Amino acid sequence: MTSQFKTVLLLALLSGLLIAIGGAAGGRSGVIVAFGVALLMNIGSYWFSDSVVLRMYRARVVEEGDAPMLHRIVSELAHNAGVPKPRVCIIPEEAPNAFATGRDPAHGVVAVTDGILRLLSPEELRGVLGHEMAHIAHRDILIQTVAGVIGSAITMLANMLQFAAVFGGGRSSEGRGNPIAMLAMAMLAPIAASLIQFAISRSREYMADAGGAKFSGQPLMLASALEKLQAWNQRVPMRSGSPTTEQMFIVTPLFGRGGFARMFSTHPPIEERVERLHEMAESGNY
Repeated sequence: MTSQFKTVLLLALLSGLLIAIGGAAGGRSGVIVAFGVALLMNIGSYWFSDSVVLRMYRARVVEEGDAPMLHRIVSELAHNAGVPKPRVCIIPEEAPNAFATGRDPAHGVVAVTDGILRLLSPEELRGVLGHEMAHIAHRDILIQTVAGVIGSAITMLANMLQFAAVFGGGRSSEGRGNPIAMLAMAMLAPIAASLIQFAISRSREYMADAGGAKFSGQPLMLASALEKLQAWNQRVPMRSGSPTTEQMFIVTPLFGRGGFARMFSTHPPIEERVERLHEMAESGNY
């Protein structure tokens, strides 16, 4: 399945959820309004979803003079991956993590937290950034970012729908949703959005690990980094952002608040990822 087809499928499924929410809230008129919103979000997500996610995490672009080691590693990995050097951002978060975003390799961005820069050795950081460079080279970044932005919108609308169902009162009519249907949709929509993200994202993490090992030349350093990140992210929550964007990160972050999206992990178990990297190192096949 090509990256382009995955993107179209993801947009169609998540847009369908938005339209279903509109129908539950406002009947036929709600469907019409939701269709318009979904159309605008699809267009906007393609062009602006990376900017939305970067603002969500308060990421700041850093120049080479501000982070020379980070830029040097990114430049070398971009060369190895055969893609343009992405922009480099730092996220003011203690939770150690990283992600890549952008609509295509020519507009790629890699973002790392303050916490990961303090936690990992340069070799381990190189492995992590190799993983993110693989997402850029494999053109996964648009899928990840669009899923995060539309998933966040679905969760927000579902919360509003739940409030309206409980406190809105009134009767069902053509121009107004049934409160029972509204409440059911409010509960099920975020779960459905998470399952869609779950189904599309897991295989990409294995492929990005393999690519990260190849581009960095150090699969064991990536394995070591994954183990450290897993341990620390179970203790240190992200203060900003949303659980609906968790599929963008190299390891699943712990958010300091609840949400349906946390019920489903978009990442394969760290133990399996580490085992595969050790097998790659032993075989030399990377």
